[in-house]
Formats: sequence, C-alpha cells, structure tokens
Amino acid sequence: MKKLIIILTTALIAVSCSDNLEDLNQNIKDPSTVGGESLFASAEKQIVDQIVTLNVNQNNLRLWVQYLQEATYEDESNYDQITRPIPDNHWTAMYRDGLKDLDEAARIIELTDNDLTNDLKPNKLAIIEIMTVYAYSNLVETFGNVPYSEALDRDNALPAYDDAETIYTDLISRLTAASNNLNPSLGSFSANEDLIYGGDAAAWKKFANSLKLRMGLVLADSNPSLSQSTVESAVSTGVFTSASDNAFYSYSPTDPNTNPVYVDLVLSGRFDFVIAETIVDRMNDLEDPRRPVYFTDVDGEYIGGTIGTLNTYALFSHVAPRIAEPTYPGILMDYIEVEFLLSEAAARGYSVGGDAASHYTAGITASFEYWNADGLADYLAKPEVDYNSALATSTSSPAWKQVIGTQAWLGLYNRTFASWLSIRRLDYPILKEPAMPETGYPVRYTYPVSEQTLNPGNYSAASSDIGGDAAETQLFWDVFYTFPF
Repeated sequence: MKKLIIILTTALIAVSCSDNLEDLNQNIKDPSTVGGESLFASAEKQIVDQIVTLNVNQNNLRLWVQYLQEATYEDESNYDQITRPIPDNHWTAMYRDGLKDLDEAARIIELTDNDLTNDLKPNKLAIIEIMTVYAYSNLVETFGNVPYSEALDRDNALPAYDDAETIYTDLISRLTAASNNLNPSLGSFSANEDLIYGGDAAAWKKFANSLKLRMGLVLADSNPSLSQSTVESAVSTGVFTSASDNAFYSYSPTDPNTNPVYVDLVLSGRFDFVIAETIVDRMNDLEDPRRPVYFTDVDGEYIGGTIGTLNTYALFSHVAPRIAEPTYPGILMDYIEVEFLLSEAAARGYSVGGDAASHYTAGITASFEYWNADGLADYLAKPEVDYNSALATSTSSPAWKQVIGTQAWLGLYNRTFASWLSIRRLDYPILKEPAMPETGYPVRYTYPVSEQTLNPGNYSAASSDIGGDAAETQLFWDVFYTFPF
C-alpha cells in the first residue's frame, strides 16, 4: 500500500515524518533517524486532524450529518465526493500519514534496546496497536473492504483488499489483546510524545475498551452473538465513566499545531459555513437549552441554512466561538458517546449495568455538562425527551432507535465520523434531502480514483465483492438501512 501511495503523492510524502528513515539495522540502540516516539506523536496528530477538520477537501461529514451547511459552495452538501477528491484525501491521511507512521513507530521501538526505557516498551507497543486499530476500524466503517493484510508490505505496490467483516473481527481481537497487554502500573510515552493521554496506560485501556464497545455495536445487526460478547467484554473490563476519560488531542495556541477548525474558520479568513436548518429546527422545536452554546444567534433567533443550496452567511447562525478556538480539543471519543452506546446496548438486552433509560439520561446529562449548558432538568422532563415518554410516541420499530438515535445526534454535535456512524447504524434522525443530491444518502465513501487507476484489478475485485462502488452501497454491518430523509 505504501508504495502505491508514494506513487500517487510523491510531493506530499516529502513532508511525512517517517519518509526519511534510514536502515534501522545500522544501530538499533541509537537510531540515527526519527525516533519511534516522534513518529507516534506525528501519527496521533495526523489522524486526529483528519477526523476533526472542516476543510471541504478533507472531511465533509458535518455537512452530511447536517450540523452545518455551506455558504460559498454547494457540491459537498449535495453529496458530491468527486469534484474534490475527498475519498482519496481521507485514504491518504489514514494510510500514509497515520498507519505508516504507526507502523514505523512500532518497528523502531521494538528494535531499540535501551536499559532506561525497555520496561516501557510493552505499553508503548500496546498503545500504538490501539491507535492502529482505531485507524483501520475507521477505514472499514468508511469504505468497506480495504487493504489490510498486505497494506503495509513495503514490497507490494498493489495490495489486495481484504473482506471488511474479516478485518473487523480481527481488529476486535487485536484490540482486546492490546488492552490486556497494557500495564497501568508502568509508564509509556511522555506527555510530549502522547498528546492524547500523556502516556497514561490506564486511560488508554479505557479508551481501548470504549472503542471495543462501539465496534461491538457496529456488529449488532449482522452478528448479534459476537456483538453481545464484544460489548459485554468491553464493559466488564472498563469503559469511560466520566468526561475525565475523554480521548482528545491537546492542540497548541500557535500555528501549525492549532485545531484545524480554527484554521478553517478563523485563519482562512473565509465565511464558508452556517448552521444547518436540520439541527436548528429540531433544537428550536425542543427549545433545547444547548442552542446558545452550540450556535450564535441572529437577533435573538437561531436560524439554519437550507440544505444543498448557497446561504448568505450573515443571515444565519454559525458555530459558537468556543468551537473555533485554536486550542479546542480534537475529540476521538468521549463519555457522551459511550453513554449513548451503553443505552443502545441495554435496549438490545445486553448486560452492561443499568438500563437503557438511565444511560440515555446520562448521555444527555454529559452533553449538558461538557457544554456548560443550563436547563437540564426541564429539558429531561419534556415528553419528547423523557426516555419512556418518547418511546411511547416513537414511529420507529424498534422505538428505541429513534429515541436514542435522535438524542445521540444532538449530543454528538460537532463530531464527524462518530455522528455519521451513529446515523448509519440507527437510521435516525430523519435528515432533509438536499436541493440537488448527486447520490442518495452516502452510507460509505466511494473508493479513491487513484485506486481505480493504479490498482485496478484489486479495486475491481473489492468493488464487486461489496456490491458495487457506489455511495449508497450498504456495508456488511448495515443490515436494516433506510435512507434518512
């Protein structure tokens, strides 16, 4: 895979932290090139940047889940993945900038022999493995079949694509092993080398189990038995229990290490986005107290832009200033998401402690607390929000999908892949059809054009195996999908 990507992006590779590595066998006790710890830090940043960015060339999921709407362009809101090579850029970011550096980091750390740090090596390798699983799970959830067993083989320029379900099952096993291998009594990376958890092995263990919880629920409709055992194993080992467990990247107040959203909304000097009418209208209907901390107002009102058309920037609400701060953390996973996942697991009858209603309420509560919003008690008492009351009026089957799915979408505001995954799994909330959609609702990224051009045989086999390289092709776990508008 890496050779293939190198062919495609020669100029960009020159800036990758791992591209100038010399022969590691020259001196394994004192590598003369970039250290494994530096490569790990680079991989963290590249992956988080790609997950949180608002750049229309990189990540349009805030548009697709209809948190935002465009003011300058309209293609991306209408599900155009081709005009800007969005799948190609995501593929490159995850494989070349993320997985490549993680692979090299593990290689160097494994080879390095240093009496002062050898006892930290197992934890470092386990943490690298957890981030590797995160990156691969994202690729499978985004594309379907992807290169995996041959992906990081330096001698294979044309890697085959592995079956998505097979990859996902193996990733769960790898994640379980990595979590089990972590020793919280020992250290790992320093605070400068790990800008997510500062090398805290216990925190990484909770993150691994929380990711395992999510991955288990991805399988709920396609493999209920494995789903339940995976979820219950994750919970018994220990998932997030408060906001202090959140997996977020700590950005710097100075460029180039600021949050990418700050770059896109402030440093760019552009005015490309307004809040989407879908989320504004829903929160207005609920008189949701989080509106002042989610959005700006227009003369005291919250107004969203029309989906799929150009919208005059000054006439609509925008993201709250907090989101555009340079140091706003880049979130990989948080306690809000975990509580909604636990609510879903309980609703499915899994043994996770507590019931669906209690975890649902905890998810909403965690959202209010994270955003420092007032009015929680009154909000929870609304018939449209109270879990049991909302179930009674739900039009979905099962009813909990609509109830949990809608509030999870509101609670995951400003998230990208997590929100998109939630909507695709639960089929809620009901979104608005764009004015001029290029496709039906995209339940996957189409494969990169570069793969079609340079790896055509393996691309064609993968495309055929998943049922066609279309935005609407349901992935293996997406059993009950219906278009959300």
